[in-house]
Amino acid sequence: MCLLAVIAEEPSYGYEMARKLEDRGLNLVGEGSIYPLLSRLQRQGLVESFVEQSAGGPPRKYYRIAEDGERRLADWVAEWKALSDGVDRILGGVRRD
Repeated sequence: MCLLAVIAEEPSYGYEMARKLEDRGLNLVGEGSIYPLLSRLQRQGLVESFVEQSAGGPPRKYYRIAEDGERRLADWVAEWKALSDGVDRILGGVRRD
């Protein structure tokens, strides 16, 4: 869900996505785990890829969200909000001594 949300912001390449997730506090995602997820998202039709020449470097494979990805992301966000609201209600009653 988080990876798809980052891609929805703007087309990105794998290393860039890993840095964006890390910058936002999701440190447990490494560059090596991004590429298998991207492949799965692409097989599921949630993202599309394209290659662009980078300034002074090799071509990079970028990913952008597909229409099905936008719909799935909206579903995941709604599911996450419902789950996190429930957890917040449960944890709200926990004493913090």
